[in-house]
Amino acid sequence: MATNNPADTGAETGIGAETGADTGADVRSRLGAGTSSGVSDWQDRVLGLARTLHAQPEIAFHETGAAAAITELLAGGGFTVEHGTGGLPTAFTATAGSGELTVALCVEYDALPEIGHACGHNLIAGASVAAALALAPYADELGITLKAIGTPAEEHGGGKTLLLEAGAFDGVGLALMVHPVQDGIGRNPAGSTSQAVGRYRAVFRGRAAHAAAAPHQGVNAADAATLSQVAVGLLRQQLPGDQRVALFVSEGGAATNIIPERAAVDFECRAFTLPEYGTLLERVRRCFEGAALATGTELTVEATEPLYEPLVQDEVLAGFWTAAMASAGRDVTSGGRLAGGSTDMGNISQVIPSLHPWLSIPGADAPIHSHAFAAIADTPVAYDTMFEAARALARTVVDAAVDTEHRQRFVAAAHRRDGGEEAVTT
Repeated sequence: MATNNPADTGAETGIGAETGADTGADVRSRLGAGTSSGVSDWQDRVLGLARTLHAQPEIAFHETGAAAAITELLAGGGFTVEHGTGGLPTAFTATAGSGELTVALCVEYDALPEIGHACGHNLIAGASVAAALALAPYADELGITLKAIGTPAEEHGGGKTLLLEAGAFDGVGLALMVHPVQDGIGRNPAGSTSQAVGRYRAVFRGRAAHAAAAPHQGVNAADAATLSQVAVGLLRQQLPGDQRVALFVSEGGAATNIIPERAAVDFECRAFTLPEYGTLLERVRRCFEGAALATGTELTVEATEPLYEPLVQDEVLAGFWTAAMASAGRDVTSGGRLAGGSTDMGNISQVIPSLHPWLSIPGADAPIHSHAFAAIADTPVAYDTMFEAARALARTVVDAAVDTEHRQRFVAAAHRRDGGEEAVTT
């Protein structure tokens, strides 16, 4: 039976059994040290990459420079690179090794509009790339097929969901990445999660008329947009504290002397479970329907992005990660949690055993998605944290591959889209 800290089981591994020389603990120690040294060997080049990404931010589906720079570095580390994975021009798959257990390190590199890398995706990319480069020389010994999968458009667009549907994660038995956050968030990912989020556009259609000569002949779509905002604002008082609704008017008229015949409101709903999300969405939808009824406008509501599902942290992988962080001297007692936030890694975690730790940057006192955090993401302490994460990611992969009991579960959990058995994530 698995323990809460599987890295401490000391179980003998397939690698140790084959050589007859090392115990499982010996193999872990040797390969852990080897991958740690590998991160150091690549440190200067990965640091240059992360700084370049920060200095040249690119938004969702436009990350051409980032994808080119990352794949060039991975190719130089012995990876075979496929560009345009899943039909997405800025996606890629870099592969090393040919073992039966397929491991995916997810690489994010899109920035936010106007405020750049305020979510630290330059650090996410650097951590995954450094871990991949450090693991590559040991892929065959570990019996893994190692994939660094470039996943564009996490902030908006659901790149991982599109890649999952296109088959980029077929055969993957475990998937990993990290996410930097402000200081004070716990380093033990076990039991942590993220919110489901769905994004939509509500369009009201009315009838244009001269605002002075014949306003009574118009049907004001902008009024409907205003009423919908008021209704949602009042609804918030009745919502559970961990649910979120955000919106803005994306279209609201063209000139002051024209009754607006069209208005659009972009909105999103977030909740920590899918049933709660479904209930919230229905309540918000009724706010828009009521506004349309009151103003006599016609309403259509359409999704603008794929649904992001809640994140499921694999408990075994969380145990391996926690052990790696503890060995680096980090406090891994359960600490603060994020109050909200979403990731398309949640969709991966629903079907593949996954790990997505929240990684606190020491001293970072600004929230993510702020100009201040964008500045923090380009500081020495942030890059030190990035390499610490890379070592822990590599060590987690080593432990997962070496531990015989858990390795077989990951092999059996390889993702299939053909309706067959999917991964057991908890």
